[in-house]
Amino acid sequence: MKRNPITNAVQKALFTGFIASSAFGTVALAQDEDAVEEQGKITVTGSRIKRSDVEGALPITVITREQIELSGESNAADFIRNLTFNSAGSFRPQSGSSAQGEATVSLRGLGSSRTLVLIDNRRLPKSPATGSSQNLSTLPMGAIERIEVLTDGASAVYGSDAIGGVINIITRSDYQGAELMLGAADVSIPSNGGEREEGSVVFGASSDRSSLLAGVSWNDREIVFARDFPWVNPGASVYGNSFTTITDGFDNFDWTSYANGVGCDFPGTGFYTVPNSNSPNGTRCAYDFTLVSADEASTENKSFYAKATHEINDNWELWSNATFSQAESFGRYAPVPDSSYFSVPLTSSSPNNPTNPASPLYDPSLGLDPQSVNWWHRFDALGNRDGTVTTQQLDFLIGTTGQIGNAEVEFGLRHTDNRTSDVGNNYLLRSAAAALIEDGSYNLADPYSSPDNVLNAMKITIFRNSKYDQDELFGSVAFDLFDMDGGPASMYVGAEYRQEKYSDQYDPQSEAGQVGGSAGNSAAGDRDVTSVFFEALFPVLDNLEFNLAGRYDDYSDFGDNFSPKLSARWQPLDNLTVRGSYGQGFRAPTLDILTQKPSFSATSVRDPQSCVAQGQDPGCSLQINDNIVANPSLQPEDSDQFSLGVAYEPVDWFNFTVDYWDIEITNRIRSFGAQTLINNEGNGVSNPPGLGCTRTPTGAIQFCTSGFGNDGTVDTSGVDLNARFTYELFGGNMSSSFQLAHMLDYTIDGGSDLTKSPGLPEQRAVLSNQYSYGDWSLAYNINYIGDQDADSVDSSAPSWTTHDVQLNYHAPWDGRFTVGVRNAGEKFPPINRGAVGSRDYDFNLYDGFGRVTYFRYTQTF
Repeated sequence: MKRNPITNAVQKALFTGFIASSAFGTVALAQDEDAVEEQGKITVTGSRIKRSDVEGALPITVITREQIELSGESNAADFIRNLTFNSAGSFRPQSGSSAQGEATVSLRGLGSSRTLVLIDNRRLPKSPATGSSQNLSTLPMGAIERIEVLTDGASAVYGSDAIGGVINIITRSDYQGAELMLGAADVSIPSNGGEREEGSVVFGASSDRSSLLAGVSWNDREIVFARDFPWVNPGASVYGNSFTTITDGFDNFDWTSYANGVGCDFPGTGFYTVPNSNSPNGTRCAYDFTLVSADEASTENKSFYAKATHEINDNWELWSNATFSQAESFGRYAPVPDSSYFSVPLTSSSPNNPTNPASPLYDPSLGLDPQSVNWWHRFDALGNRDGTVTTQQLDFLIGTTGQIGNAEVEFGLRHTDNRTSDVGNNYLLRSAAAALIEDGSYNLADPYSSPDNVLNAMKITIFRNSKYDQDELFGSVAFDLFDMDGGPASMYVGAEYRQEKYSDQYDPQSEAGQVGGSAGNSAAGDRDVTSVFFEALFPVLDNLEFNLAGRYDDYSDFGDNFSPKLSARWQPLDNLTVRGSYGQGFRAPTLDILTQKPSFSATSVRDPQSCVAQGQDPGCSLQINDNIVANPSLQPEDSDQFSLGVAYEPVDWFNFTVDYWDIEITNRIRSFGAQTLINNEGNGVSNPPGLGCTRTPTGAIQFCTSGFGNDGTVDTSGVDLNARFTYELFGGNMSSSFQLAHMLDYTIDGGSDLTKSPGLPEQRAVLSNQYSYGDWSLAYNINYIGDQDADSVDSSAPSWTTHDVQLNYHAPWDGRFTVGVRNAGEKFPPINRGAVGSRDYDFNLYDGFGRVTYFRYTQTF
């Protein structure tokens, strides 16, 4: 069978570790065909059939370990998040979130739950903190040999979640010797915090029949406070120290400060007085939460990994993999905001009621008769809310591979313990606070004078213990069926049984809604998944092959699904490959959204109507009452997708691939958060039944009901381009590679095209260059994120281009010195532009670290 020179190069790269693709793409140099033949066959992501031709019918991006090191990133999560295929960005560790230690990836902008992450072809367990996505923070950077990215649907091969694509983390194997790496980095923004450390140790040894590889990997990053960013704007939360009046049972949201600055004039704190045209006295007491809150949570990630193999005899091999990872993060939030609006109004006789003539807060100039009011207060006297989240993941895999006749047989078992604990200090026990404010024991005029026994009676430590455990049994057999003109037809048949156990348990007070400053509620559920799948390869001609795959999944809690896929590869010329595929996929509802108990959140949103009604600027950020509910009636979503592409090498120093892709998701499952509900309302898009926002007669939001729903159809398509140039220059070797991910359209229910809308750029691109001369090498990368247009809620955002530089020196004692800088021009993210949400910039798409300068030393033995 003919072998494309591009294929040969990628094949050799997978075995030698040499750079054989673009900085983030599978475009490679031609190599000698005989050298490839000696290497044998391998399995590539997207197919379970071993083959010699890597440049198959599916678009696969291969990223080598050297390319990861050239990026300058200190952890695997940040590297994967910066792939051009992560079109709209994705969640990263951040303070102020119940998932503050999480990092995810969202291929094609379709959501992290539609991207499947694998480790050595097995699923990375779902995160206990979310129950729906996979946490990249637990990936051991030092263990990675390469990353394979399949930018095509793969439910027919891997089952649920693989609609947007698959990222397969291939860990090191067959390593001989030892390696030590130590590194550190500093950031130019902000002025304090954000420092990083990294390191890894790996050891490998083997005998005639056995091999062992083991290592540890770690990376840390210091916390970053909002006050230290140069672009920070003071917060003006209504949860300061004010009150609102009530008419016919409805809150008027006319936040009013107490007379003469009482309860607000505390120098050195976040309290301050601001104008409010809707209040009876024209002012309210605000609170600047940016003085104490952190934007970026600190992270400490550590992992141990080991791989062992033993040849029992010439036909059978026993193998085992074990990994233990711990990811810890610390976040600091501003003190608890709360209000009697969520419970019982302050009575007219309370010592803290400003309409009570006997109250020290009484203000006769307001002209208000004694009446019930609502207090809106920031419990600064209790201290800042500090949260520590620790995730521990134990993953053990054992199996055997062997030959029975002409068939290759594999079976094994896997056990995963994935646990997360979340401890929060200085939260508010609402029932105690309400009683102590009502009887005056907690003095709103001077909260800091409250005795310790009063403060301690109101203070509570909250906890959350979560798990997402998996047990798997799997087996397969691969064999040749019959001979065809292009070679033997091959068949792969397998089966898997997976048991998932999920629990996300909050403390009793949080479950009861008695904790101020905390959101969320418990969820728990188990499911069994039984799967049977097959794949067949038919090389009908010397230059033409077809691949047919199918997978049947039976879920214990909602039903079953069958996903087929057909792909083809045609090589009309030695240097030209044409490929295409069509497949169907599905995504099962995740256990968290099927089982979560109702919860309340004081969610930060941007809503011009509410801002105006509260006497604030229309572009303000404010907190609203958000009720989050589960939906046990969710159904699976389905997808149809196809791709068509070419790989061409016109000359030996230049080659490229171009792939068109198209994905349609029907009956989609999506989250309707408060901001989404508001945006839909403003853009004329209907919300699912039971979800939406209720407004008062003034136009201000009274409350929102958010959650998940099956909602319509998503259609999206795009083009990926990878190109690579290699040539000699001034006695050294120069390589340049370019990758472009271009989104053509993104529509919901046939509506307006959302491409270039805030948060969804039309293009992401990377241009990478590396020059090697003797013991020295220099790398220079250009990273590009496209501009975005304005919509009814968010403003436009300009394009964002950053530059990275790295210098390496290979010492004669097998050491390597590395110094580099990311974002050398210290480009700021687009401040208050694009999909900013409650932050100052789009936190998922950009970072605000400025210039990141780093140093590494690597020693091999």
